[in-house]
Amino acid sequence: MVQISVAELNKLFAAIAEKQDVYLPVDNSAGQAEFKKWQQGDVLSSALNTIRSAKDFFFPQTENIVDFKMEGKNIDVVENRDDVEDFVVFGVKACDAASFGILDKVFLVDPVDSFYKNRREHGTIITLACTKPAATCFCSLFGIDAANPLGDVSGWIADEILYLEPQTDKGRIFVDSFASVLAAADGKATSVVEEQKKEIAEKMKKQSFANLKKDRFKPENLLDIFNDSAWASLSEACLGCGTCTFVCPTCQCYDIRDFDTGHGIKRFRCWDSCMYSDFTKMAHGNPRLTQLERFRQRFMHKLVYFPSNNEGQFGCVGCGRCLVKCPISMNIVKVMKTLGDK
Repeated sequence: MVQISVAELNKLFAAIAEKQDVYLPVDNSAGQAEFKKWQQGDVLSSALNTIRSAKDFFFPQTENIVDFKMEGKNIDVVENRDDVEDFVVFGVKACDAASFGILDKVFLVDPVDSFYKNRREHGTIITLACTKPAATCFCSLFGIDAANPLGDVSGWIADEILYLEPQTDKGRIFVDSFASVLAAADGKATSVVEEQKKEIAEKMKKQSFANLKKDRFKPENLLDIFNDSAWASLSEACLGCGTCTFVCPTCQCYDIRDFDTGHGIKRFRCWDSCMYSDFTKMAHGNPRLTQLERFRQRFMHKLVYFPSNNEGQFGCVGCGRCLVKCPISMNIVKVMKTLGDK
């Protein structure tokens, strides 16, 4: 384990920035935290979490895939993907760090998504423990430990000291690379970190949603849950705005579109939402015609379909962003309470 005082964090960021880009949560003009490429003068935000998750670094909202240049009947395929260089994402919380494992099971299985894989290989994740979880947090429900965030390097801030412990080979390379600004942890480091872990664990036990029931969400109950009459009332007020899907760290739906530039065709990938009426719309129409069906699809995927195919791992990490952002206050917690109590 190594350490550095919070007052000297800019020295660490500056040292990293000399070798590779480093991103961290920084407060914007509205006082909300968002990941930003560090520049001299930027200060690490004290906010619990960022508006949007760290998913963007590996699965960006939009990305160019390929270009087609056309001259008469001749078509040239132009490889236009950006070269990805090593980068560091600092200050990722346990929920977002856990979301990468879910995305990996989608994008790193055959056929492997080379765009995603390339970014994952070049990114180093530095996590930070949550010392003040919000009332909307429920990561512990899915076995995520807010006190022990898993990344390439795990971090804890206590008594104005940042303690860092490498967890992977990539993390050990990171710590060795910046040994000039990181000091070996002092004799009390382990006890300080363990004490903080205990305090966070006690706070998580007292969270409003700590005792949500998830036992009913099993493969053998798929049809019963799917046909539950409660979906009608749950989905009644849904606007289909897609806000929940765009702030979610584990949503992975996307569309691929072609844009005519006037000089050729640019093919790009962009996020999509299962809440939209034209989602997966094909020549014969949309397979889910009502908002009830689309609403049900989203939560069935998170709570039943995904765990059924991934050894019981749920497709939610309990970050609470959808609880905060939904304009009609409908979210996965209300769905679980309604369907899980039966």
